[in-house]
Amino acid sequence: MGQIPPGDIPELFMPDVISTGLYTRDMAITPDGNEIYFCVSSMGYNLIFFTRQKNGYWTEPVPASFITDNKYMYYEPCISHDGTKMLFLSNMPVDEGEEFGDQDIWVVDREGDAWGIPYNLGPPVNSEGSEFFPSLTNDGTLYFTRQENSSQENSIYRSRLVDGRYTMPEKLGPEVNCGTNRFNAYIHPDESFIIVPVIGMEDAIGGADYYIVFRNDNDDWSAPVNMGPDINNATGSEWSPYISPDGLYFFFMASKQPEAEPPEILTLNYLRDHLDRPQNGNADIYWVKADFIQSLRPE
Repeated sequence: MGQIPPGDIPELFMPDVISTGLYTRDMAITPDGNEIYFCVSSMGYNLIFFTRQKNGYWTEPVPASFITDNKYMYYEPCISHDGTKMLFLSNMPVDEGEEFGDQDIWVVDREGDAWGIPYNLGPPVNSEGSEFFPSLTNDGTLYFTRQENSSQENSIYRSRLVDGRYTMPEKLGPEVNCGTNRFNAYIHPDESFIIVPVIGMEDAIGGADYYIVFRNDNDDWSAPVNMGPDINNATGSEWSPYISPDGLYFFFMASKQPEAEPPEILTLNYLRDHLDRPQNGNADIYWVKADFIQSLRPE
């Protein structure tokens, strides 16, 4: 990636390639590590982009191959552990004649070097409300966020995959659905812990912080633990966690301002230059060694 891997302090991920100053979030990497998917919002568009390693270089990011109409939202990619499926959020219509659909979870199957035609995951996962931010375990269990039509509150749900079909989703308990609102939870592939962006916690550092909740073999969940000031910051918000397929790196979206103080008298050139760089107040993607995570596990 042209970067020295980070240590214990988070660093910008692929500046000027992925973290560019545009509003950027969400990460998904194919199991072989050769394709990186991420999301960008700009000028009213919300699209999944990807870059591929080719001849030792990373290609210029382009929209994912299954995106055929830019007017729809394509967000929050999640790739299965075997690389054969991608789940993502979209508001494409399900029925003919509709201009837009609800925010639902969609699926594409891998076909050679590209992806097939998207199809709606359907019930019981998708409902009349909004479902988003899919996250998969190794056995295909799906964790996702649901917002009921009658409420602005989001909750984390889980649906087991049985005989190739998803079972009726269960709303997880208060350890995971903590605070006053929560969303966009990432489940570790072995289901040993979940990382949840949460609003309204007493020990919060910023507006929305990353919390981690550990799970044991009896399906009991620990109390939520704030992931600390190196991950969460007081001036921004965080709501898109991810761990690389090899388990070595934790990626997260954060909106941060540059540390350097602006000049006493602002100039147009300074503002223009500031706008075109990462850490301009829009969301960027950071990465850090993931081995600190186990130190957060309650004794």
